[in-house]
Amino acid sequence: MPAPPSETQVRLHNLIVCLEATADTIKILAQSVDTPFLGAISNTIQSLLKNIETVKQNKTSCIELVDQTHELLKAIILVHVKSDTSGELPPNVLNNIGRFTETLYKIHTFVEAQQNGSIVKKFFHQGEMSALLKDCKAGLQQGLDFFRVKTGNIMSDITQMQEEAERQHKEVLDMIQALSDTASSDGASAISKIYLGSYNTSDSISMLPSEPKIFYGRESELSDILELFNTGTPRIAILGAGGMGKTSLARAVVHHPEIFSRYAQHRFFVACDSAGTKVELAALIGAHLGLASGPDLTHPVVQHFSSSPPSLLILDNLETLWEPTESRGDVEEFLSLLTDVEHLTLMVQIRALLVYGAYGNIDYDAWGRKAIQSTVDSAIFTTSGTFATGVCSSNIL
Repeated sequence: MPAPPSETQVRLHNLIVCLEATADTIKILAQSVDTPFLGAISNTIQSLLKNIETVKQNKTSCIELVDQTHELLKAIILVHVKSDTSGELPPNVLNNIGRFTETLYKIHTFVEAQQNGSIVKKFFHQGEMSALLKDCKAGLQQGLDFFRVKTGNIMSDITQMQEEAERQHKEVLDMIQALSDTASSDGASAISKIYLGSYNTSDSISMLPSEPKIFYGRESELSDILELFNTGTPRIAILGAGGMGKTSLARAVVHHPEIFSRYAQHRFFVACDSAGTKVELAALIGAHLGLASGPDLTHPVVQHFSSSPPSLLILDNLETLWEPTESRGDVEEFLSLLTDVEHLTLMVQIRALLVYGAYGNIDYDAWGRKAIQSTVDSAIFTTSGTFATGVCSSNIL
């Protein structure tokens, strides 16, 4: 006679049953409304369902992560159902759904690494795996706090779980029917038009940051950067201490009419401060591109850009990966692969300790002179008060 299932096995079974039903609802929602990120969420959840069934290590942690993921999925469905603007969501809600999507990619990476013989696990040291788990928990907690979700143990009553999933599924179908009945003949809604230039498909999580409201006294530097775009496909590094306006300058660039006209929906702005390894960076970029999850998206990312129209990729706060010597080599290799894509424009922002002498001499040793010289062909330097003299070609790096 087989032994009765353990408590962990029961929890996992109930979670999978519940998550499968919610995943179906998310998929229908993604196919029916214009909300960014839902396609990426749906694809990742489908892959996560396959991996959670075969977890061998850290099973309790994986169950807790996926349980809280499920609660957030239900909250995302609920905000659509309860929306008083025909299923459209305000920017702050979209922003938090985007953050959740980034966290979901990390959860997928962590769960996939807990399989026997996992390819993913060999890319992570034990300390990095612990840091990844910590990031997953922090990202989930941020989402739970925003959506005011109360968490608890997974319900043991499978019937109650199924009834809740069926009820929410019906609510979504009713909402979609109502939207269909009231849809205007002119197509896209106001909120859709607002974000049309900020992401390419619902499979992508890429939504551009807002254009800086205050951008005064930096027109010269902006002009210098735009001039680089006129010379071909530039690779640009914006360097300087924290708080000197590197990100604001990049935001001004990405929203400039000339840049929009050139790249349109193929503009990607990726904040790198949540990535701790090259694999995580590739996964983060892959999420913005709407790629399917995988052990290492380095080559899929490069292949995507190689087969896409001319694109602009901005990597903000890259110093998180650049400064640790143990990760710099992998990041340099990844950047080199990206720069091999002839029609991909790359812009990176790095917080660097720059030392200015009487004639603006700069010390690059803190962040790797040779590496930057091999991956960018121009640099913009920032210092207190105003920007430094502007663009410096790679021949003086």
